[in-house]
Amino acid sequence: MPLPQLNVHRHDHTTHALITLAGEIDLATAPLVRAALAACLRDGIRTADVDLTAVTFCDASGLNALLTASRLAADAGATLQLHYPPPTLARIAEITGSGFLLHDLHAVRTPSPRVPAAAGGAR
Repeated sequence: MPLPQLNVHRHDHTTHALITLAGEIDLATAPLVRAALAACLRDGIRTADVDLTAVTFCDASGLNALLTASRLAADAGATLQLHYPPPTLARIAEITGSGFLLHDLHAVRTPSPRVPAAAGGAR
């Protein structure tokens, strides 16, 4: 069984960072999220925007990593905001009272529409 994978990309502009996460955020990969966001604070980043467009899964440990990072950022006088979460993560954040992490609750990524099969099936 392959291990879950998470790719983390960071692009800085002065004291602002855009962090793009792609893959699964779970117990195995949550330390990567925490490390990336802690590195931002060590490097003097004051605003971290996290793009979740390519996140395919996030469990409670992933949400906990994001909440911890948000608290550490706030304690350091910095801000952390999540953008374009998958619908399941947005729902979990809403249910748990963690919706404050989301930049815009209405900017949730929507599932891709299914393309109907051609009449007569595949040939």
